[in-house]
Amino acid sequence: MKVIFLKDVKNKGKKGEVKEVASGYAQNFLFKKGLAEEANAVNLKKLDAQKEEVRQQEADDLQAAKDLKAELEGKEVEIKTKAGEDGRLFGSVSSKQVIEAYQKQHGLKLDKRKMDMPDTFKSLGYHKVSIKLHNEVEAELKVHVVEQ
Repeated sequence: MKVIFLKDVKNKGKKGEVKEVASGYAQNFLFKKGLAEEANAVNLKKLDAQKEEVRQQEADDLQAAKDLKAELEGKEVEIKTKAGEDGRLFGSVSSKQVIEAYQKQHGLKLDKRKMDMPDTFKSLGYHKVSIKLHNEVEAELKVHVVEQ
């Protein structure tokens, strides 16, 4: 019997897959637990519509990430902090400070978990930080650390 899996079933199939299983297994376990439904014409058409909706949502997310990248790459963030005579900072600039400064200066909230900032900034000057906006889109943000 062909079934469409509604949820992931270990060692049998993943959500959205159409597979052949034993009819007793399908009727006595999968259907009763709501893990699958019969793969008839109506249900297959519904599955195709759901897959198309997911594809459209992914395309919209990708386009939104590309738009955000274009907006981010044209701007820079200025962070004022105390520094010594040789340009070294008293303390350091963290990713949280970069995000807060960007939000104050440009009015856009970014997710600090998506920032690729391996270490804090400990000197004055320009620094670059990459931000992963989507699986396929990565933006670069310029951070200018200046003396207070």
